[in-house]
Formats: sequence, structure tokens, C-alpha cells
Amino acid sequence: MATIRPFAALRPPKQYAEQVSCLPYDVMNHEEACAMAAGNASSYLHICRADIDTSEAAIHEPETYAKSRENLEVFLRKGFLMRETKPCYYIYRQIMWGRVQTGIVGCASVDEYLDGTIKKHELTRKEKELDRINHFDACSVQTEPVFLAYRKHEGIATAIREWIKFHKPEYDFTSEDGVTHILWPVDDAEVIECIRKGFEEVPALYIADGHHRTASSAAVSAKRRAEHPDYTGQEEFNYLMAVTFCDEDLFIMDYNRVVADLNGHSPASFLAAISDAFSVSPAPSAPHRPRSKHEFGMFLDGQWYILNAKPGSFDAEHPIESLDCAILQSNLLAPVLGIDDPRTSPRIDFVGGIRGLEEPARRAGSTGVAFTLYPVTMADLFRVADNGAIMPPKSTWFEPKLRSGLFAHEIER
Repeated sequence: MATIRPFAALRPPKQYAEQVSCLPYDVMNHEEACAMAAGNASSYLHICRADIDTSEAAIHEPETYAKSRENLEVFLRKGFLMRETKPCYYIYRQIMWGRVQTGIVGCASVDEYLDGTIKKHELTRKEKELDRINHFDACSVQTEPVFLAYRKHEGIATAIREWIKFHKPEYDFTSEDGVTHILWPVDDAEVIECIRKGFEEVPALYIADGHHRTASSAAVSAKRRAEHPDYTGQEEFNYLMAVTFCDEDLFIMDYNRVVADLNGHSPASFLAAISDAFSVSPAPSAPHRPRSKHEFGMFLDGQWYILNAKPGSFDAEHPIESLDCAILQSNLLAPVLGIDDPRTSPRIDFVGGIRGLEEPARRAGSTGVAFTLYPVTMADLFRVADNGAIMPPKSTWFEPKLRSGLFAHEIER
């Protein structure tokens, strides 16, 4: 049984929604964030990336987290953000390349993250957790949502469909990256109860994206509980803000690999070295996009090839070893190219499918090698998480990204 409860969001008034909203805090560097917010005093980057108002050197310093809180108060004072008057759900729709995904914005239970009802499939890095811990703690606000998924529930789908049919959206705009964002607050008590009960019938939720934000929210919750030993469990700090999508709506793109060199091989010896685990043939067209699982594109020495993993090179029944990123790692990246730990090796680069197939080839140049992969599916993700396993790094690239600034969750008032 999963919990998604309504909450009274901090959000921009309708007239400010587009100019307040921004890309997520972790998809840009300091210089890019400064450029994105230039000339826009109401950009939410002043809150989620307050280093644009301090300095790059102070990006993880107390002064930057304090500045986030100060900017949040300025936004409320100037009316760029407002407090919802009562708890609501929010239906959030995104449209990209003609594809539509529609989720419910609400609050999930920290305890359900701790007990495994909210399932994860990635490891987190402590330094990234600490950044959002300090940020959420200083602001007393979860400033950006976690991205959760669930197996389709017809009752929730019907409630969403019927609300959209009979209500005008509060926000409807297309951001600079071409993604349309539409938001409907759901404030009817009967519909709220219907959605809440629908989620009670969902056996598990899955973190699609935002493992660090989830872990950070749980850490701040533990801190607040220690500060308030008489807590009841109903306080807002016991919950984390999430956008929760039905699995059938979601789109996972390819996540490709580039290695800077051939680990001492010539192109000819490299091709010979990988032939035990892969069949290799020239690609009929360039660049090559894999057409099915266990097929890979490879750019080497100015040419595109098709690789197919040979039977016996992987366990097709294993939730991790059957993933293409794991097949590539165990049969090629580690034994041939010497990439033993892709999390830490400076020789490997990862390129999200949103950048296209020419980008991996460009990065490989004349001395490296690039691999294009078939995308992981939601069924793969659910299978890994249901088995309590962890995916290899950089396995999933979800698009579109959730827009920041359209809703925030106060954890203490």
C-alpha cells in the first residue's frame, strides 16, 4: 500500500509560472545556471542554485544555502511564489515530441522509503546527498520533486482523465526547450479522496529519477524528528514531494558510452579482442541506433559497426546481467578497455540520448570508441527494483525532465 497525500504547495501565481520555472538544479553547471537566470530576477534558479548569487567557489558553503532561504523569502514577499490555501493534489502534464505524460504531484511517505515500499534502483553519492540535505534544511522546503513511477491503476487514471475533461489548467506554457507544461490543481475533497484511496491500492512506488533528493529528504526528516521527539508522524517533514507517473506514460531514452582511448589497442586488435563476446559487422548506415536488446552501435576509427552479444556472454534470466549496459561492461569495457569502475574512471563519458547519436561519435573522435545502446525499459527497472538490486551507473535517461519552480513543499512552518 502506497501513500501519496495532498499538500499546500508553494507555487507561482499563474502570470509568473513560465518565468519562475527552470530546468532542474543538477542538469547545468555554475556558468550555465548564471546564463539561464541572467536578466530574470524571478528565475527559480535563485532558489535552487543560489550559487548564481554568491559564487562558484561557495557553491557548497553555508552562505549559499542561507542565500537560497533569503531568496525564497524574497520570492514570497514579491509575489513570485504564493502559498496554497489548502492541501491539494496537482495534475502535471508534460508534452514533448508529441508524447504526453501525466502525473500526480503529492507527498510520499518517508517511512515508506525507509521500509522499501518506495523502491530504488541506483546508488547515491554522499557529496550529492549532502548538498541537498543542506539546501532543504536551510530552506525548510523541498524545493524540487522526486520522480516516482507506479504500475497503472485504472481508478487513478480515471480520476485524472475526468478532472482534466471538466477543468481549465492553471498553467499552460512551452519552455525554451520545447516541452509543454500544464498544471491543474485538484481541490475537490471527493476527488482528492478518490486519488488518495487509489494510491492505497498501489503495492509499490519506484524512484525513476531523484535518488539523491529522496535520500536527502529522508535525512532531513530524521534530523527534524530528532529535534521534535514528540512528533506524531503527520508533520510535513515526514513526507517528501514527488511527481508520480503511471509506467505506461514514461519514456526512457538511450544512455550511451564513450571511452577516450583503446587501452593500448590498435583498431584492428581491438576488433579482434571483442570478437569472442560480440559478433561485429559494418553498419549499413551511420550513425547506428540499436534496433533491439543486446544489439549495440559502435563508432571506431571513423566507422560505424553493429555489435550483437553472443549467446553465452550473459545470463538472460538475471535482472542485472541481462541489461545491455551490464553486458557491455562485463564483456568489453572492463576486460578489453580496462574500465573496471565506470563510476570513477576518468576515461569513460556518458551521453544521454537527448543529445543524439552524433554526439558520442564526436566525443570519441579519432582515438576513442563510442557505443550506442538500446534503451532500458520500465519493465527492466521494475524487475531490478523488485529484486532489491542496483542498476549499473548511468542506465536510464528519462525525458522530459520535471520543471523546477512550479511547486515546492514546506516541511516546517
